[in-house]
Amino acid sequence: MSETVTQEPRVVEAAPVEQRRRRRRRSDQLAAAAFLAPLLAYLVLFYAYPLFRNIDLSLRGYTVRTFVQGGAPLVGWDNYVKVLKSPTFGPALTHTAIFTLGSIAVQFAAGLALAVFFHHNFRLSATLRALFLVPWLLPLIVSASTWSWMLNSDSGVVNAALHGLGLGGVNWLTDPDVALISVLLANIWIGIPFNLVILYSGLQNIPEDLYEAAALDGANAWQIFRRITFPLLRPVSAIVLLLGLVYTLKVFDIIWIMTKGGPAGSSTTLATWTYQLGFGSLLPDFGPAAAVGNILIGLALVAGFVYIRLQRRQES
Repeated sequence: MSETVTQEPRVVEAAPVEQRRRRRRRSDQLAAAAFLAPLLAYLVLFYAYPLFRNIDLSLRGYTVRTFVQGGAPLVGWDNYVKVLKSPTFGPALTHTAIFTLGSIAVQFAAGLALAVFFHHNFRLSATLRALFLVPWLLPLIVSASTWSWMLNSDSGVVNAALHGLGLGGVNWLTDPDVALISVLLANIWIGIPFNLVILYSGLQNIPEDLYEAAALDGANAWQIFRRITFPLLRPVSAIVLLLGLVYTLKVFDIIWIMTKGGPAGSSTTLATWTYQLGFGSLLPDFGPAAAVGNILIGLALVAGFVYIRLQRRQES
């Protein structure tokens, strides 16, 4: 009898405690769902749904009428086959590779060199770093228009400087052999500040004790960079290269403002080609344009998967 009397209050008290715990967990779950709901709605509305529509667009034979009224027939992979067999695909893919890899390589090298330079604090260091951010802060239409004016064959300051040095002018934007280099230079100039900022932030996280110990051991500047700076910057460098790759793959406005993909398609990339297919004529090819856009998305996804695999290998 005594054991029963002493145990009953414990059972009775345990039930409200468990109920309060369940209510607390439920309220925490509801709060978490409330915080996640705007993000999920944003992702679905601005990422998932447009991606689904673009895939659907690439698998149907859309015309202007069916694009407005609906009822486009399903054509499967015909749009992708049309794109891959197009004589524009090969040059556009080559130009995209040259533009992307060239931009990333020079931007990263210049950004890393400037980050190491500014890492040694000196007078006016902060002011100069702020000035280097100007190309990144300007709207792309302003930067592209400025480069178009500078590289103008007749009135550009670049050709004026070349003539002043006794050299001949260059048709930067109208010569098929030079147009891609011109837009490449403009994109490199715009992207260097981004690399500078991220890599400089990564350098700030490297302990100064490592540099002091290396200097005491007699290491020179190149040895310090090769054995300390560059290895410890690998995680940050991987992120910079990945973001630079994804951004550069989809660069459109700089090329379109400066050359419109010309002359004779010499600076056409996949990004400008998809715009030309979808909006560059009175009879747009919406399906092939969406197919080219999906190819760009696929290339970006491949780069992301390669980055994830490299990160896992490095962690293991």
